[in-house]
Amino acid sequence: MRKDLVVIPDDKPGVLADIAEALGDAGVNIQACSAFTGGGKGVVHVLVDNDQAGIAALQDAGHTVHAARDVAVVAIPDEPGSLARYCRRIDAAGINIEQAYFANDNHLVIVSDDPDGVRSTLGQA
Repeated sequence: MRKDLVVIPDDKPGVLADIAEALGDAGVNIQACSAFTGGGKGVVHVLVDNDQAGIAALQDAGHTVHAARDVAVVAIPDEPGSLARYCRRIDAAGINIEQAYFANDNHLVIVSDDPDGVRSTLGQA
């Protein structure tokens, strides 16, 4: 099971570099990342190849990991309309997408309350 790690740091220069450096120095590969800011805070989601080592590295660097959620990671074609088709299938299964972002090699990371259902719906179980 892959996990989306969530860090909510203060919005200041260098924070994303600090997070990436902490993971890299620990030998943890970032496979996907989504980061944005608002209200003086950042919200950083990272998908890593080793979630336990990633959590430890982030904590050792002084970051609080606010969540480590199971996710579905599915390969989708790199063509117009792919995201819509895959999201529509998830919708038809009655599953709510809470967050989505792209990873390496056109893999879609989907955070939902039913990651197993997402994988099953998309034939990735």
